[in-house]
Amino acid sequence: MRGQFVVVPVLAMLLLFGVPWWTLVLAPDWGTAGTIAGTALIVAGLLAMPAGMAFGHGKRQRDGAARVGDSLLAVIWVLFSWSILSLVLRVALLGVDDPLRSRIVAGATLLVAAGLLVHGNRVAMRVPPVKAVDVVIPRLGPGLDGLRVAVLTDTHYGAIDRTKWSEQVVAAVNALEADVVCHAGDLADGAVAKRRKQVDPLGGVQAGLGRFYITGNHEYFGEAQAWLDHMESLGWDTLHNRSTLLERDGDRIVFAGIDDPTGAASGLPGHGPDLAAALDGVPSDVPVVLLAHQPKQVRQAREAGVDLQISGHTHGGQIWPFHLLVRLDQPTLSGLTRHGPTQLYNSRGTGFWGPPFRIFAPSEITLLTLRSS
Repeated sequence: MRGQFVVVPVLAMLLLFGVPWWTLVLAPDWGTAGTIAGTALIVAGLLAMPAGMAFGHGKRQRDGAARVGDSLLAVIWVLFSWSILSLVLRVALLGVDDPLRSRIVAGATLLVAAGLLVHGNRVAMRVPPVKAVDVVIPRLGPGLDGLRVAVLTDTHYGAIDRTKWSEQVVAAVNALEADVVCHAGDLADGAVAKRRKQVDPLGGVQAGLGRFYITGNHEYFGEAQAWLDHMESLGWDTLHNRSTLLERDGDRIVFAGIDDPTGAASGLPGHGPDLAAALDGVPSDVPVVLLAHQPKQVRQAREAGVDLQISGHTHGGQIWPFHLLVRLDQPTLSGLTRHGPTQLYNSRGTGFWGPPFRIFAPSEITLLTLRSS
């Protein structure tokens, strides 16, 4: 088993870099000098990417290394994906003799990859557009009809200083005049002392009835309890396996939250999802909105009869076609779906993890309007 932890990643890296190497360097036959230069570039990336990821996201948290490693990860993933797809173009050019055919394929692959990376960076770094969705909750009382719930998730404040972006996101949320604002986890990557400058603008979020935060899996790579404490100091209600009852015009609704599943193995006392504790004492006739970071937690929500679960985690795949791998683990990528008695809204996320790129998976600030009919 121990050998698999070494062999599998090594094989994955060789495949990830090997396919673009063949498509862009070997097959086009650029001559001896071109082949050596291209190979040297690929090998440099092969060495620099894992080193940057290890130093950037390991215990040392060197932000410069993280930026290099993350960017190289995105570049090689896009080159790999479109190198695979270039086989279609290669078949379409059967009448063209090699090496001209291979050079056309290489040029087209590079052009498409460069365009997607430029556009993907702009999409990732912008303030997300608002995605408005109506959600009908039959048990919702008329006094709560039209309740506006703004959702942030997966902000992933990290190696790139996005303090100004954070302030702009807060302004966009406040412009919605929401009754409730939720953050569904993966707040930041790193320690509170290192990321609080980017997170602190969230203290300015305005909501008429409540602001709620839960942990995601990335909090458990760092300081989960410290982040809960910090968000509480900013005035957010931290739904750490618990719930709170809201009332408007004589009708009531419960907002509950559970920890991310990774909390169970974190070694932190009392961490890990506990839906029974979160719903303890909740009246059976009151509708429940549950914050749970991962969409697959809807299995427990469905068994408990939760009306609506709000999740993030998937980023909609973030960089196409990574969504194919995400779907192996999660029941949905984004949007509103039904799972028995429970509806699940899965946000594509407000920020991005690692590589500052979003390709065919735009970010969002979500505005859910709850309707009784």
